[in-house]
Amino acid sequence: MNSLLAAIGRPVLVLCRTAGRIALFALSGLSHLVRPPFHVRMFVRALIEMAYFSLPVVALTAIFTGMVLALQSYTGFARFSAQSAVASVVVLSVTRELGPVLAGLMVAGRVGAAMAAEIGTMRVTDQIDALATLSTDPMKYLVAPRLLAGVIALPALVVVADILGVLGGYIVSTTSLGFNPAAYLHSTFSYLETIDVVSGLVKAAVFGFLIALMGCYNGYATRGGAEGVGAATTAAVVSASILILAFDYVLTGLFFSQ
Repeated sequence: MNSLLAAIGRPVLVLCRTAGRIALFALSGLSHLVRPPFHVRMFVRALIEMAYFSLPVVALTAIFTGMVLALQSYTGFARFSAQSAVASVVVLSVTRELGPVLAGLMVAGRVGAAMAAEIGTMRVTDQIDALATLSTDPMKYLVAPRLLAGVIALPALVVVADILGVLGGYIVSTTSLGFNPAAYLHSTFSYLETIDVVSGLVKAAVFGFLIALMGCYNGYATRGGAEGVGAATTAAVVSASILILAFDYVLTGLFFSQ
């Protein structure tokens, strides 16, 4: 019995310890955002890396997702003679869920891994210790600008993803499925409400923070040379992806629970 309890309790304790470390790391990074000085150059660099260079993959993902969603919705609704609902399903699905979640997963795979690799390499080569020796706070210089960039960059990407996702559904519906363009647009805007867009942007801000947090945390905690950098990169992507899906459920419940 003691062995069984130990086998169950040990992973739970490790999970709680890790969650506490991440929470303290996040609080430390956030505290540096409200205390001068602020490294503007590092913030701009992180913002460009997360927003501008992630735009192609997010745009392609969004437009093809909208196209596939329109095709699949039409196929399903045709069984019930409800093809007119395709426009509303596409716009609500993209703005509420698919836009933020898919953009977050794409950015996590691209940017989260890069953050963990960069900071992890700095850790194993003692560059972070060198920053501290030069009286530069590593949290303020490396972490805080990336956290703020994540909160700003991902909502901007989601706005583009929402537009292109709806555009992809419009293109397929009007060119392949026989929808009237004016009627499709009228149905799209008549079902879309402000809360649908706002909820997606709030999710995007949270997801951006989580991506930057996990990338920075896993990179900062890297140990063991090149092998440790690889493990940190993998952990950053996996943990950020899981947290995106978990927080998506929580935020959806907060916004749309009755």
